[in-house]
Amino acid sequence: MTEEIKARIEQIKAGKVPEGYIKTRAGLMPSDWNINKKAKEVFRRHTDKKHDDSLEILAATQENGIVPRSQINIDIKCSEEGINGYKKVDAGDFVISLRSFQGGIEYSPYDGIVSPAYTVLKPAIPISNEYYKNYFKTEEFISRLNSTIYGIRDGKQIGYDDFGDLIIHNPPLSEQQNIADILLQCDKVIALKKERIKEEKKLKKWLMQKLLNPNSGVRLPGYEKSEWEKTNIGCVTISFSGGTPESSKKEYYCENGIPFIRSGEISSTKTELFLTQKGYQNSSAKMVNKGDLLYALYGANSGDCFISQIHGAINQAILCIRSTKVNIVFLYYVLKNAQNHIVSTYLQGGQGNLSAAIIKKISAFIPIQNEQIAICKVLSTQDEKIHRLEQELAQWQQKKKALMQLLLTGIARVPI
Repeated sequence: MTEEIKARIEQIKAGKVPEGYIKTRAGLMPSDWNINKKAKEVFRRHTDKKHDDSLEILAATQENGIVPRSQINIDIKCSEEGINGYKKVDAGDFVISLRSFQGGIEYSPYDGIVSPAYTVLKPAIPISNEYYKNYFKTEEFISRLNSTIYGIRDGKQIGYDDFGDLIIHNPPLSEQQNIADILLQCDKVIALKKERIKEEKKLKKWLMQKLLNPNSGVRLPGYEKSEWEKTNIGCVTISFSGGTPESSKKEYYCENGIPFIRSGEISSTKTELFLTQKGYQNSSAKMVNKGDLLYALYGANSGDCFISQIHGAINQAILCIRSTKVNIVFLYYVLKNAQNHIVSTYLQGGQGNLSAAIIKKISAFIPIQNEQIAICKVLSTQDEKIHRLEQELAQWQQKKKALMQLLLTGIARVPI
């Protein structure tokens, strides 16, 4: 970021209007932009119900815009008469979706048809689709759109008139295109990072399946002939669950006491709740150490496990697993590898809970200690690679978000 842009941002934070900018109902804009342009002057409402049954039904998503309904596993049966009422959408159109707190104006890269409840928008003047595809996802625009719609949280649909009367940023077309090109480059990098993460996770899954099974035909160098013991998790571990102090007793909880780990926090370095010593002593909560293996028995992440990052107390939804016979990180990978099997077998349809008895019965192949450590090193290295890529992805996503706020509103200018 240049010193000029930094200075401009500081002026704006101080409530000043930088030179070359004008204060409008849409916020600050460069004075050489179309400063009083309403959305209805840029986008016109369009309804076309003349189509045949060859067009695919489309649906609005907040993350990917307008996509074929088949891609999001929505199978809504609709009669031929109902389909006739659907509206035709051309690639390059925008659609006002139903109730959305993440925007509500979605871009369609597809030809197809959408529910008559949606409003189809076509450009009324030449625009860069990519510019407005990003503009409609800025926090500033979303906030203004939602503030115009009284009762939106009660289910009121975003209407064309609500949208159309908004002042929107409308740079010269060449500047729109240049801004769009910059953001498109960010999108390409983000897409590549996501694909790389997907491939590295696939490799990790393959490594676990092969290295944790002595009969897979894949062994680490130097351990080709070592013997493995097949046993149950319960035979080589000790385990226990905790409990929850009475929530009605305020003296059991405090702002900075014993970290109270709940099932959704087993991978975290901090907790939302803390227990007093009195709360801990008057409950079934149990202490765990940093480095213990924590297994989620109940909750949305049932079947997941992590090595604890903190010392704290656990509740009844967590199983703490320790072992003096097996490397605890090796056990972590064994249970991660078995996660899909455990969930599909004991939590069919996502219903029910797991138990210590179920986990103890899980069978595993256990090699000698040195081989356990060697396998953990391979898998840990793969985890570190994935973690680095996820950090890079998050940085690029944050970079794009910052660029959107600067470029789409004209706080930072690009050469025309």
